[in-house]
Amino acid sequence: MIQELLHNFPLWTSLIAIILAQVVKAPWNYFISKNWDWGWILHPGGMPSSHTSAVVSLATAIALTEGFGSNSFATATILAIIVMYDATGVRRHAGMQAKVVNQLVEDFTRLLLELRQLNEKPSQKSRVKLKEILGHQPIEVFAGFWFGIFVALIMYWIWF
Repeated sequence: MIQELLHNFPLWTSLIAIILAQVVKAPWNYFISKNWDWGWILHPGGMPSSHTSAVVSLATAIALTEGFGSNSFATATILAIIVMYDATGVRRHAGMQAKVVNQLVEDFTRLLLELRQLNEKPSQKSRVKLKEILGHQPIEVFAGFWFGIFVALIMYWIWF
């Protein structure tokens, strides 16, 4: 069983794609903002989409090893489409809503401070800030798509 797991090309290709996509986010963010932030390695959003890279590399690896007509390829492809749709749709809009909610909370807190004429801010520990970067711009998913294919092709060349 462990031997089979260690030789599972689609699994390792997908894991490597998601890890590499996450690692690429920090240099990409530096290229854009001129500020190193290694926290991007753990962020769910950003360029490229690591979730898209993972599922597209999985589908590509299955296509390379089992063929485009296999049931496994069909399943992985449908999974990839759902993940890409979710990344640009539901998750992206949830992140946009979180940004608005965070701004409303900040504005409301400021209003209370002005109304009460307090000299000190309320404790920030009591306030939970929602994650604003949850989903992806379509270009980030597009880049993740091609990144996943690229990783699968390179892994296939190395593996076989």
